[in-house]
Amino acid sequence: MQDNASKWVFGYGSLIWRPGFAFIGSERALLRGAHRSLCIYSDYYRGTPEVPGLVFGLARGGSCGGMAFEVDAEHWTVAYQYLRDRELLGGVYREVTRPVELVSGRTVTALTYLVDETNVRYAGRLDLAEQARVVRRGVGQSGSNIDYVLNTAEHLATMGIFDKYLVALVALLREDVAAA
Repeated sequence: MQDNASKWVFGYGSLIWRPGFAFIGSERALLRGAHRSLCIYSDYYRGTPEVPGLVFGLARGGSCGGMAFEVDAEHWTVAYQYLRDRELLGGVYREVTRPVELVSGRTVTALTYLVDETNVRYAGRLDLAEQARVVRRGVGQSGSNIDYVLNTAEHLATMGIFDKYLVALVALLREDVAAA
């Protein structure tokens, strides 16, 4: 990925609200062929080896609304290394490029990270009650798992992206807060 053209990165979870790299523009986007899923056990960022949390991955099938970030060629090497250090920790993601449809109507090729379903950290399809149970307990280097899920949900809502599974999970988590 070395030339003078800008590059694109697709974010669907915390990259939406904390990209961590310099970019020249961003636009809401749609990725087809994968969907957002709280399907990865996190024993570092949002949990520990003893009490893992859950983080989002892109799992096969469906589609996913998110944010595409345009990175200029001058900053690409630094952004790309940052993303590799952040996303490839533990080998649970596969680095791929995929076409994404920007809300403006253009289609661009974006770097993104799909879940590796053969990795031991892949949780698979957990039901909502189990997701809520794991998320409630998780706290890692980047903070509480509940904050991560709620922050992602809030940013998606602000962007006008409705994720019915995430909305249902947030309702369960907020019931806990209201009951306390």
